Amino acid sequence: MSTALIRVVAGCLLDDRRRLLVVRKRNTERFMLPGGKPDAGESPLTTLAREWQEELGVQPAGAIELLGTFDAAAANEADSQVSATVFCVERMTGEEINCTAEIEEFRWLTLEHSDSLALAPLLETRVIPALKAARSL
Repeated sequence: MSTALIRVVAGCLLDDRRRLLVVRKRNTERFMLPGGKPDAGESPLTTLAREWQEELGVQPAGAIELLGTFDAAAANEADSQVSATVFCVERMTGEEINCTAEIEEFRWLTLEHSDSLALAPLLETRVIPALKAARSL
């Protein structure tokens, strides 16, 4: 049995208190970064903007920098790996965050206490360590 590879684009947004925006999809337990799968021919930044608008009603704005591409076990699909292109987003535009589409809830996660929530493997083992290293947290 082969492992399926799921390619996604996601964004890290830290607020002024250095907390990370994370989301949980409906009927799941683990929190992850907002983002999703690219449509055919879509650039990573276009995917990020579309997914954030669909899921949260906001747009990434300001400086957007590539954090990296990371691989890990998929949180919600058995026998699957996820490969995520992850960006750091300076800020967002929009009135307020609203959970829409498949998003059940969002939280602001303090990176120093990241074990307080059930996190997707990609976020827990790859992205948070990279964020801490990049941001000297």
